Amino acid sequence: MSNSPVVSTPWLAEHLDSPHLILLDVSMDKVIGKEPLLYDEPVYIPNTVALSLERELIDLDSPLANTLPSVEKFNKLVVTLGLNKFSIVVVYDNQGMYSSPRAWWIFKAMGIDNVFMLDGGLPQWLDEQRETCKNTIEATGDGNIKAVFNHTMMVGAPQVLAATLNQNTHIIDARSSTRFSGHTKEPRAGLRAGHIPNSVNLPFAEVLDGHCFKSAQQLSDIFNQLGHHNEHQLIASCGSGITACIILAAAAIAGFNQLSLYDGSWAQWGADNNYPVENAD
Repeated sequence: MSNSPVVSTPWLAEHLDSPHLILLDVSMDKVIGKEPLLYDEPVYIPNTVALSLERELIDLDSPLANTLPSVEKFNKLVVTLGLNKFSIVVVYDNQGMYSSPRAWWIFKAMGIDNVFMLDGGLPQWLDEQRETCKNTIEATGDGNIKAVFNHTMMVGAPQVLAATLNQNTHIIDARSSTRFSGHTKEPRAGLRAGHIPNSVNLPFAEVLDGHCFKSAQQLSDIFNQLGHHNEHQLIASCGSGITACIILAAAAIAGFNQLSLYDGSWAQWGADNNYPVENAD
């Protein structure tokens, strides 16, 4: 395996029957921030296990949307999936690159290194007219890897507030430019409009080329133009921690490694008057 966080559709087609492959569809029912791709009937890549990001990869008891699951919950999932030290986990979604980066980031944060995103996801697979099926398969069970949570990969609101005053830490917001500027009402009720002070806007669609990520060089150029260099920590934020992971994945492809997710994102920051907000007005 390469150091890239993505694998290509040709690579997956070649390895579909590998006994070490755990292929996960982590599509979300609710898609925000883009026009969702709709399907007349279920369609999957062969040998796929369905994994609900909205139920199995979040903390259902958290008041915030899409919050990171506990280590205990993740460890139970590892057992169910049959994950062991030889496993190669590949995640994909039916929107291209939407929720799979979030699943990838969670697995990485839990200490699972051998996890990759399918570049372009199901839409790219379909565009190439590769084999599909209408049903998923059951997970094998009997996994034996224990999660080791990497706290540096997730930050909370107090750390983000401190980062607004730190020149060596950059905050990138993956929401649309109109949401970032405060000119568009937030899709979640009760949230202020605007953005975190001293953050910069990089709508997640700008790191994509069709269904896939742009090249490593193109992505490197994008981050460099924003003033982000490898000696800086990058904190990514969005509406609720989903599309921020697209930015983190793009940064990882570009070779950056000091990366953190603000898990609460605007769902937390925009709802709390204790945290300052900037907007275009």
